[in-house]
Amino acid sequence: MSAKCPGNDTRTLTVGMFPCPKCCTPVELFSDEVRRRCPRCKEWVVKQEMPSCVQWCKSARECLGEERWKEIMGQMDKTEAE
Repeated sequence: MSAKCPGNDTRTLTVGMFPCPKCCTPVELFSDEVRRRCPRCKEWVVKQEMPSCVQWCKSARECLGEERWKEIMGQMDKTEAE
């Protein structure tokens, strides 16, 4: 396992637009952010679904090890099927 997460590299940040729940203003949230205040009405805008790094990180297998990665992905698949 790695001491530092290789998927947490700020050079590879992504951005998404999320509507403010109060005024519907689109708010930018970067991949390393969970929430941000709306610049218009100051309401908190929160990402609805927080994907696990196991799902999106290219280095997850290396970080966790193949066996643990497969175990976690299998648990996620079961949860989604229910």
